[in-house]
Amino acid sequence: MKSATMVSPSKTRAWWQSRPGFKPCILLLGGVILAFTALFTIPPGLMTLVSERAPVGYGLAPGCSTIMETVNQRLSPTASAEGTSPSMAGEKVARRAMVMVGILIVAVLFWGTEAISMGGTDLLVVVLMYVFCILPPNDIARAYLKDEVFFILGVLAVAVGVSKTGLDRRLGLMLLARVRSMGGICLFFLPLVTLCAGFVSGHALVAILIPMLMGVYKVSCRAHGVDQDRPLAMLLLLGLAYAGNIGGVVSPAAGGWNALMMGYLSDQGAPISFAGWMTRGVPFAMALSFVLGLYLYLVLKPRCRVTLVDLGRLIQQERERLPKFGGREAVMGLVLVSMILVMVFPGQHYGLGGPALGAVFAMIVFRIVTWEDLQKEVALDVVGLYGAACAMGAGLQFTGGALWVARSLFSMVPGFMTQGDGLFMVVAVMAGILTNFMGDGVVISALGPVVLPMGALGQMDPWTLGLGCAFASSFAHCLVFGSPNNAICFGMGRDPETGDRLLRVVDFLKYGVPFWVICMGFLYAWALMGCGAFIL
Repeated sequence: MKSATMVSPSKTRAWWQSRPGFKPCILLLGGVILAFTALFTIPPGLMTLVSERAPVGYGLAPGCSTIMETVNQRLSPTASAEGTSPSMAGEKVARRAMVMVGILIVAVLFWGTEAISMGGTDLLVVVLMYVFCILPPNDIARAYLKDEVFFILGVLAVAVGVSKTGLDRRLGLMLLARVRSMGGICLFFLPLVTLCAGFVSGHALVAILIPMLMGVYKVSCRAHGVDQDRPLAMLLLLGLAYAGNIGGVVSPAAGGWNALMMGYLSDQGAPISFAGWMTRGVPFAMALSFVLGLYLYLVLKPRCRVTLVDLGRLIQQERERLPKFGGREAVMGLVLVSMILVMVFPGQHYGLGGPALGAVFAMIVFRIVTWEDLQKEVALDVVGLYGAACAMGAGLQFTGGALWVARSLFSMVPGFMTQGDGLFMVVAVMAGILTNFMGDGVVISALGPVVLPMGALGQMDPWTLGLGCAFASSFAHCLVFGSPNNAICFGMGRDPETGDRLLRVVDFLKYGVPFWVICMGFLYAWALMGCGAFIL
């Protein structure tokens, strides 16, 4: 009886065992990497680089001829003004560059594995930059809070307003209104989803449209006396996920990774405006979305047991449930359109952050959202990720770490792929592969500061290389966790009656890998031909 009444001691988890948001072994690995970069012998190539006169791909400060002089001038402006000898020798300057590369590796490792929460890694990047004196304190803060970071904050807040007013649902019904057949889904509906995902939250759009598409799927099955038609479900769900992914190409508003690349291009002395991005992104995305529709129509349509019924009745039922357009929803629509117009037409005068934050202010003034709504629903850890990525980009550029990594990678690439079209394809494939495992934001934060100096070494236009890298980072079609759109379609794609899952993990590999290859080939051909002002 005594043993029966005894309370068994609770099992304590060993310190080294992983749990969500905390992976001690990976944290230790990150510490080892940082210690290695801070203590290990500096590579000769890096030592040579910091003392090299006028290195190609590095922006020297006025009056300076080497990276070492530039770093000393910025970190010790008093000594430079007095004409005294540099406070840091080449070895210390090279050490900073090596440590900055270590910070990049650790940040990507922690973001990719969630060794600690995303917000924790965001803070870690800035803390390490302060600890190792990568930049002067005010410059670290300035690099963290760039215009692109305010833009991301504003866009995430605007997405909250769009969702709360129901404007996103009305937009989804407008997209489906004229669809009458399978061909309409593939060649009309999917391109419209791509276009809209370039300006509003693609993830929210996908989540809103799935229930309606599943209703269409079930009505069509019933009309043909079929219980289930997985090929039809795959066509609808994979098409929606991939169209949302491609929408990441359309404009900087599609995702923070685009704004991040804009910041990197600006740091390289080749800034691109919102309108400049759209003149390249919109034609490419729309053309690729038609290719997507054709691919799914040819591959999955012949396997479907049923055809879609006329959607008019279903759309009409959904529209009847919507309130009359007006009030806060109409004001939100006006705010959204105004924000996009101000970003596009005045050029770079107002930046990206100004219109986005102006839209947030308007939402608060017109009582569309409250400050409490924004505190609860805006993902500040995502904002911090892009802030940390901007800070890393500035640190890598300043210390010469980005140029050193670029040269190291450049030396490994076969000679015929070190410039022009070959270099473009190497960078695009690298970004396209990594984005399926790491996510677009992490890929751009890791590759952006590295590949743009490679373009300078290969005498390639920075816009071509930067946009190619950013566009390829939207091709996360191969894995369920490759993009939020994939995960949403996989999770919500269930039979409305039985609850059976209609997508399998292997479906993303089976149909996503061939489409990824098509996307990479299309990107290369598009750049090669200079279509849509992609190459200037």
